[in-house]
Amino acid sequence: MDRLLELSIGYALVCVLLAMLFCTARLIIGPSAHDRVLALDTVWMCSMLLALVLGIRLGSEAYFDAAMLIALLGFVSTIAIAKFLMRGEVIE
Repeated sequence: MDRLLELSIGYALVCVLLAMLFCTARLIIGPSAHDRVLALDTVWMCSMLLALVLGIRLGSEAYFDAAMLIALLGFVSTIAIAKFLMRGEVIE
């Protein structure tokens, strides 16, 4: 059973890293600002998932705290960038 868990966690790490790679490519070559914002939000989410998977693999609770911090910062920054693209200002 432990071997299956190790293989599953390894597969999840590879999938998350590939998703981050593809989203980073979209962030760099995205044709519009909206594509770049969506790619940035997905990179935030993938980095949060990476921290969670590493926390499970290494058995450390610090990674779960880091994942929560990444999720909060990612959410706030995505909202701020989306508001800036809609109205041209973040704070009214």
